[in-house]
Amino acid sequence: MVDLLQVSVLPPFLTERLAQEYTIHDFIDPAEPDKLLDAVGPQIRGILAGGMKGPNANLINQLENLAIIASFSVGFDATDVVAAQKRGVIVTHTPEVLTGDVADLAMTLILMTSRRIGEAERYLRAGKWLQGRMDLATTVRGRRLGILGLGRIGRAVARRAEVFGINIAYHDIKPMGDLPYRSYPTLLDLAEASDMLLVACEGGEATRGLVDASVLEALGPDGLLINTARGPIVDQPALVAALQNGRIAGAGLDVFDGEPEVPAALIEMENVVLTPHIASSTNETRRAMGDLVYDNLRAHFDGKPVLTPVPPQGNVQS
Repeated sequence: MVDLLQVSVLPPFLTERLAQEYTIHDFIDPAEPDKLLDAVGPQIRGILAGGMKGPNANLINQLENLAIIASFSVGFDATDVVAAQKRGVIVTHTPEVLTGDVADLAMTLILMTSRRIGEAERYLRAGKWLQGRMDLATTVRGRRLGILGLGRIGRAVARRAEVFGINIAYHDIKPMGDLPYRSYPTLLDLAEASDMLLVACEGGEATRGLVDASVLEALGPDGLLINTARGPIVDQPALVAALQNGRIAGAGLDVFDGEPEVPAALIEMENVVLTPHIASSTNETRRAMGDLVYDNLRAHFDGKPVLTPVPPQGNVQS
């Protein structure tokens, strides 16, 4: 059986399926990593990774017979893809199959923040409705949504937002061709022209802190920030300060810098909708992601091209 090194927690349905055809070595939190690698390192031909935890260059370069890294995620910033590709190691991920669910949650956060749905539920549960109606919210119809990163998920959110009568614009580092949405040359320009800003670009060092205090200032006191991509893309202390000081009106966040830790200041704010990184967390999507991980591994070890390789890296793409 082919030996695989598992570095990230994966759903039991996937690991149980893989264990029928592969020998899986647990490297999620090893007590003696060097000892384990000395014992099994030369046998390892594949790594099982995740979106939040993947192999670094040091681990990749220690495994002389490593041929493939299969990530249970669409994002691959947790894996040092450049180091892997320099070695000729294939890296795969799970695009497309989670686009719909992530876009659905992004649209949900847009609606919840604008219509103050979280606040409204807490208002009712606390019995405050008996004392009078809560303050008014804001319609999404006619508002301007700026999308940072018009990739698969960004475009899927745009299609959903159009149905609600929302005007779409975007900023992306890649040319998008003939689209009906206005493109802005910089993120700052996009933020200034937006009522709501959706973060939908890839994570990684190149985009860390991209949404900073200046972007939030440009978004303005009536603006909303939505993030279903990666927490570190947003300068989290700057976001907390902007919310506390009224420089933006609210936020809808599914991801955080340092998750699962979430700043107490965010938890305490009424104008912030928080979810625990659940954008792709449906039974159907997770099964489809697992199938794609399995199919990529099976194709590779059968001598066939993998289905969803990560494209050559060097420049971060949105």
